[in-house]
Amino acid sequence: VVTAGDGALWLSPEAESHVSRSGVPPPQSTNQLPAEHFPSAKMEVGLAVKRAGAAQPEALSPARTLGFRGSIKARTRSSCVGFQPPASGAWRMRAVRVACKGAVRSEAVLEEKAPPPMKKKKDVSFAGPLRLYVGLPLDAVSDCNAVNHGKAIAAGLRALALLGVHGVDLPVFWGVAAAGDWTSYLALAAMARDVGLRLRVSLNLHAGRRPRLPLPDSVSRAAASNPDLLFSDRSGRQRADCLSFAVDDLPVLDGKTPMEVYKEFFQSFRFAFSDFFGATIEVSKAASFLRFLPHPCYDRYMLADLKRHAMEAGNPFWGHSGPHDAPEYNQSPAFGKFFKENGGSWETAYGQFFLSWYSGKLLYHGDRLLSIASQVFGDLPVSLSAKVPLLHWWHKTRSRPSQLTAGFYNTDGRDGYEAVAEIFSSKSCTMIIPGMDLSDRDQPQGVKSSPESLLSQIMGACKKHGVRLAGENYSLMRVGTTGFHRIKENILAENSRLDSFTYQRMGAEFFSPEHWP
Repeated sequence: VVTAGDGALWLSPEAESHVSRSGVPPPQSTNQLPAEHFPSAKMEVGLAVKRAGAAQPEALSPARTLGFRGSIKARTRSSCVGFQPPASGAWRMRAVRVACKGAVRSEAVLEEKAPPPMKKKKDVSFAGPLRLYVGLPLDAVSDCNAVNHGKAIAAGLRALALLGVHGVDLPVFWGVAAAGDWTSYLALAAMARDVGLRLRVSLNLHAGRRPRLPLPDSVSRAAASNPDLLFSDRSGRQRADCLSFAVDDLPVLDGKTPMEVYKEFFQSFRFAFSDFFGATIEVSKAASFLRFLPHPCYDRYMLADLKRHAMEAGNPFWGHSGPHDAPEYNQSPAFGKFFKENGGSWETAYGQFFLSWYSGKLLYHGDRLLSIASQVFGDLPVSLSAKVPLLHWWHKTRSRPSQLTAGFYNTDGRDGYEAVAEIFSSKSCTMIIPGMDLSDRDQPQGVKSSPESLLSQIMGACKKHGVRLAGENYSLMRVGTTGFHRIKENILAENSRLDSFTYQRMGAEFFSPEHWP
């Protein structure tokens, strides 16, 4: 349950008592930290509590569920993290307040009215209060396999623990740890564990562009000698972000298939983090994004597979290339005939053939990857998840070109997310959906975007197939008040199946003093 407060960051009495007993030091003043990580932010934590009136300790409320809650006073902001108060009656609460000038104090707040209780969910798959995670910086570990901004991250983790956050999302990149050196990632995991935070680990099998985190050296060398291992577009340009899905089962990496190498990477992670599973690690994310890059079907291996598929369909001419009438980069879907609203090539027999093959490659890749993850982690006390992008641009059109080009065959009259949800269901995998902060009214004119209706469609497919959901925000820079209200609406919706929410992500912007009035 995510609520935002009246300028206060709420800390439950039990959490505060635990901090007092454990002797965990408060966050360092960030004037001791690298300036580039927390510019001008100065935080000091004091846990001295004022007794309010004749209130007795036993009268204080029990631990409260985590959330974002609406502003109580008109003058306050509504973008703070806090605890939902008890379901009924007047309540008293201890609060950790963060002032803009850097003073943090703990005090009692009296006689504020509690919001109405949430309706009890009938869906038995929804298990208790929603858990709140915060993503660690993408460059928490550099491409040289060293912890970046260690002191700043340590202080940030202590602050998150004091705020009552359930855990953090640790991004792990294949290219950084492919050699089997997990030292830096283990150091971050130990830092989180030492302050009582749980871990959601993201195993990213692609390269990072910002920050720059390349593919493993062995994979980059193989791609340099055989560029067709990478996705290629119609102009012959390669994308070095990840390997082409068409080589998943081909022995192109020193005699091994990419799927075999992915499995070895998962196994290496499991062995290195064996002491953390169950006690600290809760979720392993097997893939960061399940999607194609734009127009990727022109490498040699994808074209060979397309040709073979066309021969099997009895139309060999359809296997020569991708659609010739599709628009180029940075062109509107109105260019060319393929995505035309009425009478476009996507509606023809050829269009249906091509889109079925194209989306089938994505589904096969996702199914294989999640199967391997299930084999490696299935006997551990963790749950698996994978992220599906919220491609909401042009969703109000019949052809929905941004989804088609990413491999989701989701058009007018055809639900392309049903097949995705079936795969997630068969692997007992949680689907992570970003974009919980997006609303239709904030989208630019002219792109016919509808994040709200697309999110509702994906949630409906997941509900039909019994797939658990986790949410994230879309913007990595500034969510804003409107975004927080939208997050709250999605989480508190009667048909919501969310069991966790991850705020992306921790860093200078997250701890900026203007966000903690």
